[in-house]
Amino acid sequence: MRHELEEDILEVLVAKEEIISLTKKLGERITKDYKGKRPLLIGILKGACPFMSDLIQAIPLDLTIDFMAVSSYGQSSKSTGEVRILKDLDATVEDRDILIVEDIIDSGNTLFYLKNLLLSRGAKSVELVTLLNKPDRRTREIEVKYIGRDIPDHFVVGYGLDFNETYRNLPYIGILKPEVYS
Repeated sequence: MRHELEEDILEVLVAKEEIISLTKKLGERITKDYKGKRPLLIGILKGACPFMSDLIQAIPLDLTIDFMAVSSYGQSSKSTGEVRILKDLDATVEDRDILIVEDIIDSGNTLFYLKNLLLSRGAKSVELVTLLNKPDRRTREIEVKYIGRDIPDHFVVGYGLDFNETYRNLPYIGILKPEVYS
């Protein structure tokens, strides 16, 4: 069945089958690295929800989850650089091994801020896992331990990624036509 939003997609960049494969591989690596630990996975709302839902099913460990909502975009297609916490954690991070789960990392500003915030709150360790990485957009040096795949600098939507709260429910990641967001 064709999705009514597909007319706004220039091309499919990451098909659903590839998303499944990347998520499984990330889950296997995380499972190996965190064996014997009880990590807290923190999903960044709203975009990371589909990825996090699939990822936790690929990690057969005792783990807990929580969510944060942060904003650095507003209603723009470019980051403002200012990070605002819209919803903080319910769980304490003190002495916990933390995995921040993100759908995409581009500038790195948000995750640089969040990683330092969680460490200042007493986290034992903080690592980053992302489905997509845009290294060409990086303005802040940040280590990302778990990367599904690098992508070129295109505006992408689908599988949780949005433009003005639309396109999140596409089952793949596609490049949005520039005339839609320009």
